[in-house]
Amino acid sequence: MNWLTWYRKTAMLMRWLHIYLSMISFAVVFFFAITGLTLNHADKFVNKVRTIEEKGKMNKLWVNNPDTLKIARLEIVEYLRKNNSISAPVSDFRIDETQIGVSFKGPGYAADAFIDRETGNYDLTKTSAGFVGVINDLHKGRDTGAAWSTFIDICAILLTLVSFTGMLLLLFLKKRRASGLMVAVFGLLLGYFVYMIWIK
Repeated sequence: MNWLTWYRKTAMLMRWLHIYLSMISFAVVFFFAITGLTLNHADKFVNKVRTIEEKGKMNKLWVNNPDTLKIARLEIVEYLRKNNSISAPVSDFRIDETQIGVSFKGPGYAADAFIDRETGNYDLTKTSAGFVGVINDLHKGRDTGAAWSTFIDICAILLTLVSFTGMLLLLFLKKRRASGLMVAVFGLLLGYFVYMIWIK
């Protein structure tokens, strides 16, 4: 294979990869672009946060055993889920001398229960940040679990490949190479100067 044939085949491969990787990642780019805006203006959506306070009572035998290793953790968690319509995973389970604290967290959602160990009475506060809160947490990967974290990693790799193949493709376009590289360098310098002048 001579140099010219290799050059043409490599250029075709870069074009093919860039086009199809871009199409695959279109929805990802759109999602992270929109949520980038909502995160940057999170103060505009503060009034969407809704807080609900509830009270209840559970079997005190589950919570008042002097041996904290014998506290009925599973029963407590499942009782709270069933009776207070909680679907988020448990993020924390704390036991002290007089109280048990159980926290559930998910994207745009939190529920915190405080249980009196002597009586089994509890206070529960549920906070929901609405649709924008959910997508903001998905963007950040906060309280989203291992599966979503893996998805973000895959998206990051995919977008890296899109950028890389786009840059390589530009190098094969003689008429656009210089101007394209100049624009790329301008974008890098613009971000750098914004950081140095207004942020640092």
